Amino acid sequence: MTHQISLRVRYGETDQMGYSYYGNYPQYLEIARVEWLRELGFSYKKMEEEGIMLPDISLQINYLKPLTYDEQFIVKISLKKLPSVRIAIDYEIFNEKGELASRAFTELVFVDMKTKKPIGAPEKLLARLKAAD
Repeated sequence: MTHQISLRVRYGETDQMGYSYYGNYPQYLEIARVEWLRELGFSYKKMEEEGIMLPDISLQINYLKPLTYDEQFIVKISLKKLPSVRIAIDYEIFNEKGELASRAFTELVFVDMKTKKPIGAPEKLLARLKAAD
C-alpha cells in the first residue's frame, strides 16, 4: 500500500544554508501519515476520541540530498504489512527534480489512553487498509 503527498519547504523551516533543517523531517513524515489515514477515511482525531493513541516508538531517517527553501517535494508512504499492535511505515522523500532526497522509517504502537497499555490495531483501520489493498 502506498500514498504520497506534496509539501513545500517554508522559509521558517530552513537553516543558514537555506536547507530544510533536519529536525523538520519528522513533522513532514507525520503530515504525510495523517493525510494518508485521512484519505483512507480514518482520522487521528476520531481515534483519540475513541481512546486510542498512536505514539512513535522508533524513527530512522537517512538524509541523502538537502531540500531547499520554497522547494516542492513529495513524501511517499509504503505500508508493507497490516498492523497488529504496531504499525511500521516506510517513507521516501523526493525533491523537486524527482531525486530521492531521504529515506525514513517509523514504528508506532496503538495504546489505550486509559490504561496506557498497548492494544491491537482498531478493526475499522484494518478493514479500510484491507479494502485499499
